[in-house]
Amino acid sequence: MTLWTAVLAAGALAYLIKLGGYLVPERILEVPWVERVVPLLTVALLSSLVVTQGFLTDGMPTVDARGAGIAVAVGLLLLRAPFLVVVALAALTAALVRLWS
Repeated sequence: MTLWTAVLAAGALAYLIKLGGYLVPERILEVPWVERVVPLLTVALLSSLVVTQGFLTDGMPTVDARGAGIAVAVGLLLLRAPFLVVVALAALTAALVRLWS
């Protein structure tokens, strides 16, 4: 399989997954437990991405500069700082930790 075949296949798969979301019948989406769970899926997916990208290296748990940046970002988000400030200070924190270590 060439690189372009893989890229096109991934694009087609992403399109089909999105299309599948539109094709779900309305009666399924109106079930009470589905209405409670669906809004939480975004948070669960984002949390899993943060953990895997921020605290794992080659599948092993690691605490390094990324963890410090995430900690600063979480603190700033709890203080309701503007998103651009959160990103900038988290990146600065990670850069400084990498510089000093």
